[in-house]
Amino acid sequence: MASGVIPRGRRHKWSIDFTSRSRSERQLQAQTELPSPVGYHERQNQIADVATQDTEASLVVKKSWDVALGPLKQLPMNLFIMWMSGNSISIFPIMMVCMMLWRPVQALMSMGKTFKVLDESPQSLVQKLAYFFGNLAGVGLAAYKCSSMGLLPTHASDWISFLQPQERMEYSGGGVMM
Repeated sequence: MASGVIPRGRRHKWSIDFTSRSRSERQLQAQTELPSPVGYHERQNQIADVATQDTEASLVVKKSWDVALGPLKQLPMNLFIMWMSGNSISIFPIMMVCMMLWRPVQALMSMGKTFKVLDESPQSLVQKLAYFFGNLAGVGLAAYKCSSMGLLPTHASDWISFLQPQERMEYSGGGVMM
């Protein structure tokens, strides 16, 4: 036995003999002899298309619900931010209130553009209502914060200059009673 020569009977099943055939014969044989991949069937392509369409429709519905419920999901975080900013009249709380008021108003103004892509959903009317009421709740939250900071004119003396401002019934500060 010469070195480097393997007898035909002892060859491994994964070894390839490149010397026996020409290149074009090997390519032709490789194309005709290869079995289909595991799980592949000729008629499965038609079934997969229907499943893909169902999946795409469910993804559109899911995406539009994510968009519709987005403002409602932001409310707890906005509540926490408003609580952290306090009721003092300074630049930080005023900027927070302005942003919390402007974002829902801007979202309500561009509601048509937001749902234009997602109008294919069969539940689009309910989703638009959820989006609308979520943003409306955001505006209400910002209005409540403005009221608690004293920025909204809620008394007659805020509108009419000759009326006396409302007097405070009680004063407190820093845990010390006065």
